Amino acid sequence: MKIVPVILAGGYGERLWPLSRSHSPKPFIDLLNVSHTLFQETVLRFSGLSTCSPIVVCHEDHRFLVAQQLHSLSIQDVSIILEPYGRNTAPAIALAALEAQQKYGEEVLLLVLPADHEIQNVKAFEAAVQQAILLAKENGNLVTFGIRPTRPETGYGYIRCGNDFSVEEFVEKPNLETALGYLASEDYLWNSGMFLFEANRYLDELACYRSDIHQTVCTAYRGRKEDMDFVRIDPDAFLQCSSESIDYAVMEFTKKAKVVPYVGDWSDIGTWDALYDYAEKDDQQNLILGDVIAEDSSHCLIRSESRLVSVLGVSNLVIVETADVVLVMDKDYAQDVKKIVQRVKDSDREEHMFHKLVHRPWGSYETIDLGERYKVKRITVKTGEKLSVQMHHHRAEHWIVVSGTAKVQKGDQVFFLQENESTYIPVGEIHSLENPGEAPLELVEVQSGSYLGEDDIVRFSDCYGR
Repeated sequence: MKIVPVILAGGYGERLWPLSRSHSPKPFIDLLNVSHTLFQETVLRFSGLSTCSPIVVCHEDHRFLVAQQLHSLSIQDVSIILEPYGRNTAPAIALAALEAQQKYGEEVLLLVLPADHEIQNVKAFEAAVQQAILLAKENGNLVTFGIRPTRPETGYGYIRCGNDFSVEEFVEKPNLETALGYLASEDYLWNSGMFLFEANRYLDELACYRSDIHQTVCTAYRGRKEDMDFVRIDPDAFLQCSSESIDYAVMEFTKKAKVVPYVGDWSDIGTWDALYDYAEKDDQQNLILGDVIAEDSSHCLIRSESRLVSVLGVSNLVIVETADVVLVMDKDYAQDVKKIVQRVKDSDREEHMFHKLVHRPWGSYETIDLGERYKVKRITVKTGEKLSVQMHHHRAEHWIVVSGTAKVQKGDQVFFLQENESTYIPVGEIHSLENPGEAPLELVEVQSGSYLGEDDIVRFSDCYGR
């Protein structure tokens, strides 16, 4: 029976702000400076197993992040299912099950993995998968992976285990006293969110316990359109789908639930203190990432992205520096980062969405100055790439070419700009920008107007299906 890895890449990871942001979320970040993102580490994790090409389920906003990171690993023939709206894991896995059956036939096993977990002991992971395969083939069981607890964790759900790999109970996140009891009893495992089961068995159980989700997902999938490696489901049908986790929709009700204990290293790295606990530290128990000088300081996580960060005489702090944000907090407040993110959102700022350097399928842009009625960007367009034909209701733009050649459409005009040449795009003017040269196109864009948000854009045509 073929094994199809399913990678769920739908999370945002707000508690890892300011590094994780909605347009560059946690799965696609190299948190540990190991040259691969968490998503790429997940893809590489099953390379020792005999599997088919993976299926990735992600939000439509992140499709090019997924495609680019797969391309950098030379991973091909991947189905990337685009969710127009986040609806949690039960619908996402159902979409993947339908795609796997469409691609490989009904008799397939799904190995479901979140895209943002860290596992370094790949051999222990592979051994757990092999054990789960045997259980999944036996009576069509739905197998989950439980992590042997190493501490009284209050941020995870738990699974109470019985004999013969049976699941006795799924338990919500406990308080500290209860978690201490779970750790002492040895009957409880952390709920990892990893699963292995036959595609048709999962769909049958979903239809049994949540027929509404099953029916809506099937309708949305039947209305799909394929665009290169992307599978675009019917957005109107999927909008009607309930948002529910696989645990609440199926696993807590099914009579076929089994759990395989995994005893290797594992972390979902959901918070800065979780990253600190997981990673290797120096002699002063500091986790140092980037250009950092720490003196007489201990038990800190200090990460620098764009400049030297120096600390003196502090302890138990998390300090995260990016080009536009610095976060400083007591490590014990790591669960509360969402409160800061919400304040940023409430202030109509963009730091919860974008970094200063924003990657796009055609290249990238970086905001280098910002005022009340102006914004200055440095734009790089890759060779042969083109931005969408578009217009803006509230802003005008000046383009100054720094290097390379720009092909510009402005209204009915089409012309070329070379180094040190410029043009002006008035408010409401239809325009586009293209790099026809053999070198990257670098330019400076000066925006001015009453509203400078990234959502002030009307696209008329686009190479990337936006």
